[in-house]
Amino acid sequence: MKKTGNTHIYLSEFLGTFIFLLCGIGCVGALKLAGASFGQWEISIVWGLAVAMGVYVCGGVCGAHLNPSVTIALALFGDFDKRKVVPYILVQMVAGFCAAALAYAMYYNLFADAVAATAGDPAKMTALAGIFCTFPHPKITFFQAFFVELVITAVLMCLIYALVDGRNTAPKGNLGGLLIGLLVALIGASFGPLTGFAMNAARDFGPRLFASRARM
Repeated sequence: MKKTGNTHIYLSEFLGTFIFLLCGIGCVGALKLAGASFGQWEISIVWGLAVAMGVYVCGGVCGAHLNPSVTIALALFGDFDKRKVVPYILVQMVAGFCAAALAYAMYYNLFADAVAATAGDPAKMTALAGIFCTFPHPKITFFQAFFVELVITAVLMCLIYALVDGRNTAPKGNLGGLLIGLLVALIGASFGPLTGFAMNAARDFGPRLFASRARM
């Protein structure tokens, strides 16, 4: 049966973004709430694998943007339908919100204990909110943080284009998602401590919006 409309495309983009963010947020929750002993490289690898799984679960249907930056870049420099840009971004944001909500529900009791332990201390509350969204290192300025995110997002987009370009020497076949995940892990290990390596408005804004509404 021939599919009509774009509903299945948007649902697919939602699912890929949701899975990627649920696993990534869950990893940070395990670190900050459950005492998991992850280092920066391990956290980066988990986020990278989460991106790869998100790509594989929906790439064949929607292209697996998972990121407003990717959607905008493909509309500006590729052949992505510009009429789909806003719906894609909205779906990605909603997926981020929902992933944060589910992660919160799964860790609920540990969140409650962690919130009580902060005793209203702003620094501790910010650290707890860091499970959902990113914050710059306290020793760097706002403009430096902006510059870092600008550079690493540009590197991300440049290398995504390189990895999926059939004219390049990157491995072919079904390795694209894994290579993009490793790219995310590489950037996270290199520059993650500076800003949290968001590189993705859906990864940060959707969960941040949930955190602002949650009872924390």
